[in-house]
Amino acid sequence: MIPSGPSNGMPRHVAIIMDGNGRWASQRGKPRSWGHRQGVEALRRTVRAAGDLGIEVLTLYSFSSENWSRPEAEVRFLLELLRRFIRTDVADLHKNNVRIMMIGGREGLDPGILSMMEEAESLTRDNTAMKLVIAFNYGSRQELTRAVQAIARKVAEGKIQPVDITPTVISNHLDTGGLPDPDLLIRTGGEQRLSNYLLWQCAYTEFVFIPEYWPDFDAALLSRSIQEYRERDRRYGGIKAQTA
Repeated sequence: MIPSGPSNGMPRHVAIIMDGNGRWASQRGKPRSWGHRQGVEALRRTVRAAGDLGIEVLTLYSFSSENWSRPEAEVRFLLELLRRFIRTDVADLHKNNVRIMMIGGREGLDPGILSMMEEAESLTRDNTAMKLVIAFNYGSRQELTRAVQAIARKVAEGKIQPVDITPTVISNHLDTGGLPDPDLLIRTGGEQRLSNYLLWQCAYTEFVFIPEYWPDFDAALLSRSIQEYRERDRRYGGIKAQTA
């Protein structure tokens, strides 16, 4: 699926890798947990700014499937931040007509967190202003594996034939099925890699890598990144149309 945003218009779908909380805190002589806490404030600012700009889908990489390998105390703190965010922010998001969607593996998650995630999705299911997609316990290779397994089961059951498997069929079996592919992906913190994030979905996405750490991200940096996107020439493998 090719992203649907026009080459010089506003992106419909913006994905963000929120990187640099720990380094931001370390530069200030603070613990990593303080950086993560300030990162939540940046998340709130970004959701508001995206809504003001009319972005239809905002997808945030909050916790990867690889993050479980971090020190146990840091993992516990990150999970508690997720709990606090759901407890304190969902009501306001719902009031502002924002739909919350969670992507990522759910097997083996703490029942309490899983229940809160499902309640947030259920409460906001009919909201239409913006889709806020939280990638939690998410890894793109794991997502692709789940999709391939689901398709293989359908083939084994005779529901579809191998010849029927198209890129659209694969897209529809991903966690993001039904959503447009990202037009723009922003990564903060100066790193320039995808880190197992939306690998299939970003086939034609424009990337903007910025040096600022995530706790410093705000409406101005979002607007600057979108402006860079709008100046790109998106050809999707073709050539730029010639003008007389």
